Amino acid sequence: MKLLEKQKARELRKQGKSINEIVKEAGLSKASVSDWVRDINLTHEQRKRISEKGRSFESVERRRKSRLENERAKRKEVFDNAKLDYGHVGLKELKLIGIILYLGEGGKTSRGMVRLANSDPDVIKIMMRFFREVCKVPETKFRGSIHTFVHADVNKSEEYWSKISGIPRHQLYRTYVKQSSASLFKRNTLPFGTFDIYVCDTRLFLTIMGWIERIKELVVGICISNRNF
Repeated sequence: MKLLEKQKARELRKQGKSINEIVKEAGLSKASVSDWVRDINLTHEQRKRISEKGRSFESVERRRKSRLENERAKRKEVFDNAKLDYGHVGLKELKLIGIILYLGEGGKTSRGMVRLANSDPDVIKIMMRFFREVCKVPETKFRGSIHTFVHADVNKSEEYWSKISGIPRHQLYRTYVKQSSASLFKRNTLPFGTFDIYVCDTRLFLTIMGWIERIKELVVGICISNRNF
């Protein structure tokens, strides 16, 4: 086998192929190819072709890396500058953030139940702060529910979401395990499933709905005013 590989490498070298080209074409190690063809002398034209090809490739690769690095630097600059827009989030800002998140993600049909479901742990953390600090929900009123897939470790999922939300495990409802037809990619990107926050409180539900309605009125009013200019 080695003899045939050596013969193949030498034939390709005699054709004027570079070491890297032989490695790629024949699927051999670079060390072996270098050893097997070291005694083969290339013609002037063959050496010139390899030299020009190598310079061309290296030049293109350098430009590509430089372009990518410049693009990364520009993206980071935009990202970092955007972060400077906010130096502090107080209760006023937290209240508005919570209202908008509930507008997009919260349950709006059950008048006696405040509910929000999400798979993003940061969204859950933000909403728990909103409920605790803005809405003043007592810890004993929180309930949680996990929806996950058959491949998941239920115990780890409950530990994870309990830690994220700060809701004790004994206040979590029984975890719902889906017999899912979702893609493997989706299941792998949601290793702990999704989490639902529940607060059984009609007054809080109506209060949040009132906040949402007023925010919508104010924003629509601004949009209408802007159209008049």
